[in-house]
Amino acid sequence: MNRFLVSLLTLFAFIIYANPARSQSKVLMEAAPAAGGFSAARLARLDSGMNAWVQQKWVNGSAVLIARHGKIVFYKAHGYNDMDTKQPLDKNGIFRIASQTKAVTVTAVMMLWEEGKFSLDDPVSKYIPSFANERVLANYNAKDTTYTTVPANRPITIHDLLTHTSGLGYPAIGTPTENAIYAKAYLTGGVGTKGQTLADAMTRLGKLPLFFQPGTQWKYGLNMDLLGYLVEKWSGMTLEEFFTKRIFNPLGMKDTYFNLPAAKGPRLVNFFIGDSTGTIKKQASTFGGALDMSYPLQKTGYFSGGGGLVSTLYDYAILLQMFLNNGQYNGVRLLAPNTVRMITMNQIGDLYMNPGAGAAANKFGFGFSIVTESGSSTGPSQAGTYAWGGAFSTSYWVDPKEDMLVIAYEQMWGPYITNTAKAFKPLVYQALND
Repeated sequence: MNRFLVSLLTLFAFIIYANPARSQSKVLMEAAPAAGGFSAARLARLDSGMNAWVQQKWVNGSAVLIARHGKIVFYKAHGYNDMDTKQPLDKNGIFRIASQTKAVTVTAVMMLWEEGKFSLDDPVSKYIPSFANERVLANYNAKDTTYTTVPANRPITIHDLLTHTSGLGYPAIGTPTENAIYAKAYLTGGVGTKGQTLADAMTRLGKLPLFFQPGTQWKYGLNMDLLGYLVEKWSGMTLEEFFTKRIFNPLGMKDTYFNLPAAKGPRLVNFFIGDSTGTIKKQASTFGGALDMSYPLQKTGYFSGGGGLVSTLYDYAILLQMFLNNGQYNGVRLLAPNTVRMITMNQIGDLYMNPGAGAAANKFGFGFSIVTESGSSTGPSQAGTYAWGGAFSTSYWVDPKEDMLVIAYEQMWGPYITNTAKAFKPLVYQALND
């Protein structure tokens, strides 16, 4: 009996060792670097790097969370939330995550897909009639804002929206033509939007021209905002209600909101803009005063699936760990394993996100960029790594082959902030010890 028991325990230990995901704790918790296969001495280089970025005046501060095998091995902030008073940046601060909202929207969409609410090849016009008989821009006259169009070769589908291949543009960050056409129709990027509803805006969007034939290009656009509206139609809830009831509460994401409660307002991280001289100043607004950066505290009913959320490093790590765990976290399953496989694989075929990169160009899944085998030659992330970020300088990636997620948050714009991104990824991977 004892020999049998020893053999059974040995077999169990082998199974756990061979399948790191099964050995993950139910809830993300901090652990020694060695528990996640990191060298503490080499990981200390990241601390030094983050301090150096502040001293070199690249950024006011940065916050980073790294988890591997379900264990948080690095969770720190360096620098300042107020450079005048030297108030330190808090790793538990609440950040404007902008386009990191998109991964939450994709989660909601695919949960409803699993429930049979729609098919991926359904035309958008099946649910929003204004998208019937779509047309594609042919010529635009900037002097009088008139344009001509041609018929779309086919309707845009849900799959097109999930992959940014629909032909939709993006207000304010698109081409001058896109910006002009959308501005005339009072369409916005969704952040800090006032005086209109998502339903009204997305209905107007359906009457405007596409900027290329559906399925022929990859182009970042309002696709996730449109999907957010479709989530509302399919679920019978507002996007805020769906996110809260079906995703945030079940997963235990306690600090992620469209409308940040006033009681948590003091945790909202300040926003900064730097210049070429190294001067970094706190900003109350951006875009020439058009966007009040306290917008998360201003009650809104416009729930942008493309960019409306605020969150924390830890909360967003929960979402990414759910994906890394093939759709479940802490005993709660939101997505089936094969749905996660679909979301995180190449869904754009022979198209490329950045065709100018040649063979090293990466692909796109549902809401995530995907590192290809050839693309992995330009950096330490392995093929299959999926990632995205937010306009206010937040970013993340998930490397399934390393069973690792990495999140880096800053809240500033400036000419030197890209230096931190270039330095950051090598500092993470060089610390791996196995």
